[in-house]
Amino acid sequence: SGVAIVVILATLLYEGILAFNPALQEPSSLRNSVLKAKKESKSSNVEEYRNSVTEVLAKFMQKDSMQTAEDPLATIDFDATKISQVPLEPLAAALDCELIEKEWFVTGKVNPIYFSEDFEFQDPDVQLKGIEDYARGVRRLFDQETSRAQIISTVVNTTTSTAEKPIITCTWRLSGKVNIAFGLPIKPYIVYTDFVVDPATSLIVFQEDKFDIPPWDILLSALFPFLIGKVTSPPTPPVDKRVVAMPKLQGPTPTVPGLDIFSQIFNKQTYR
Repeated sequence: SGVAIVVILATLLYEGILAFNPALQEPSSLRNSVLKAKKESKSSNVEEYRNSVTEVLAKFMQKDSMQTAEDPLATIDFDATKISQVPLEPLAAALDCELIEKEWFVTGKVNPIYFSEDFEFQDPDVQLKGIEDYARGVRRLFDQETSRAQIISTVVNTTTSTAEKPIITCTWRLSGKVNIAFGLPIKPYIVYTDFVVDPATSLIVFQEDKFDIPPWDILLSALFPFLIGKVTSPPTPPVDKRVVAMPKLQGPTPTVPGLDIFSQIFNKQTYR
């Protein structure tokens, strides 16, 4: 059938990218090539590509998405004073509140007070270090007019969290476009973000994103949208709007720009 032919072609495309450059199949060669590219281009903030196909696609990143007249993250103080000794439950609630308002998984508008200087990030595609590099990376990657990170929940993960390695898990719906080639659409899907917290400081030292669908489903849905719901999984439905309260934290209290006076009085944030 026509659908079967498209699937075969897409699979060949995926495998052909690897065959086109055999060096991408060698982890050491991959790391060396990425680090070399990073030195040669200030626009790259990726420490290592974990997915060979993603590395190739990154070469087609829209140039205008990486070069703007003004710094879109200029208002963020990446040297801000950090929080200190915050219990896990209030920390999870604070992250939930901030993420609902700022959607920094796609906007890059992070609040650095929650993150360690040794912060590291990884997902199935990339790995990098530093909260500023993370913020600028997602800002460049996602189309700011269409992309959304709709937060479903942010809670202490009682299944995997331990006293030595506390984990807060945020579940959210990703949608929109990425700034690759002509603008690849993102079929909405669920992302599970694990924040690993340093128990001594209450700061986030590691973040890992996991997807509820495999990478081939994401890529195939972006390249051939007419296969969605037929060969690939259906899109995740929109999530309900949420209203949450910002808890009081020890140390500096996060500021939330853009809220009206009534929201500030009642200590509420609304989902945009």
